[in-house]
Amino acid sequence: MENKIDKLGWIYIENKKLLAVRSYGKEAFYVPGGKRETGETDEEALIREAREELCIDIIPGSLNFVGKFEALAHGKINTVVQITAYTADFDGEIRPNAEIEEISWLAYKDIEKATPVMKLILQYLKDNFLID
Repeated sequence: MENKIDKLGWIYIENKKLLAVRSYGKEAFYVPGGKRETGETDEEALIREAREELCIDIIPGSLNFVGKFEALAHGKINTVVQITAYTADFDGEIRPNAEIEEISWLAYKDIEKATPVMKLILQYLKDNFLID
């Protein structure tokens, strides 16, 4: 039996590169976001996670659904992670906070630095000419 981790992800592209984050002690990058808390909507959870991880304020009402991406969780053999991804406008200056050690801007050529589900997101964005 496999476990499933349901997460939300924020897709932010600048200069044809995708914003990615890496947690302390980890080597792979992923999209900012996280799990919903009990009773939270996708928007409420992304607003909270963006504030916690990146010190920014996602603007309510600005979310646009990108897609759902599912792959094996990084470093796990029987756990799948599903990311429901959105773009959204924000206020503030992006900077690492809480568990985030590093922020990076990934192009498709950086795919080997990404978690399995992030690789699917990078492929999707490349296929749709949104990143280099």
